[in-house]
Amino acid sequence: MSGGLDPAVLGAWLRERGLAGAGVPRVEALAGGQSNPTYRVRTEGGDFVLRKRPPGQLLPSAHAIDREYRVMQALAGSDVPVPGMVAWCSDASVTGTEFYLMEFLDGRVFADPALPGADPAQRAAIYREMNRVIARLHSVDVQAAGLASFGRPGHYVARQVSRWVEQCRKATLPLPAAMRELMDWLPAHLPAESAQRLVHGDFRIDNLVFHPTEARVIGVLDWELSTLGDPLADFSYHCMAWRVAPALWRGIGGLDLAAFGIPGEEEYVRAYAQATGLAIAHWDFYMAYNLFRMAAILHGIAQRAAQGNAAAADAAQVGARAGPLADLALAVALRPAAA
Repeated sequence: MSGGLDPAVLGAWLRERGLAGAGVPRVEALAGGQSNPTYRVRTEGGDFVLRKRPPGQLLPSAHAIDREYRVMQALAGSDVPVPGMVAWCSDASVTGTEFYLMEFLDGRVFADPALPGADPAQRAAIYREMNRVIARLHSVDVQAAGLASFGRPGHYVARQVSRWVEQCRKATLPLPAAMRELMDWLPAHLPAESAQRLVHGDFRIDNLVFHPTEARVIGVLDWELSTLGDPLADFSYHCMAWRVAPALWRGIGGLDLAAFGIPGEEEYVRAYAQATGLAIAHWDFYMAYNLFRMAAILHGIAQRAAQGNAAAADAAQVGARAGPLADLALAVALRPAAA
């Protein structure tokens, strides 16, 4: 078995659908996708990726892999590259929980946004492609794609701010002073809602699969947080990397971007605005919100570490980054230009 998944039972299910031959498929857990267990399934006819809900009691809205399947199926053949959806299974007897099967994309995934090993021209091309893909995502006609009911109408940022502020209020581990200040500042400075678009919720370089040799995205992965919402909230989350130092959290802040061949934040934002036609307003608010959100997530990890029930061995170390991220968020929020 692999993670409680029985390859023989899965093989029988695949054969019934003409997706595998007589042999038992090889199943191996994939790195990433910790929220929803993800596996590579190797068969005589080719490889698939299986993504399933975790076992146990879950919140109704959590780990909604049916939504992942729906949005990627809706985007098939669009300007937003996604893996091909192969099958959906709601029968928990096959793998223990409901799951879906999608094509395996043979490409490159970059864990570090600084792209070590690439030359400046390659980095520039990869960043242009990332910008192009998120701009296309935020330009999807949700009505034509059958996604008009994919999210609650309006007030996306207000709901998100309320959710994370409330989560922080429930924390028993003492909050950094900057987080407490942001919990008051953010609700008092909510911007007018931008036009509602399809948003990914976790658009970053390591959730993209690039062609093996070309600077071309062949698949956007991990759609668990996707919904209809404010595209500027989604895009500014992606752009946090420019503000965060590599030593702090998956960022490129402080690097010599010109020498690296990576566009500066202003240039990158301008290219997105030109591609989408969206006006970039209240940028400091959106950036402060996303940095606060990340700080809240890391503080939650620190709390679980303090309680002794964190999954990762380095949870306390990771959680300790919440304070510096909150300090960075507050500095952005209180800049004279912030609005």
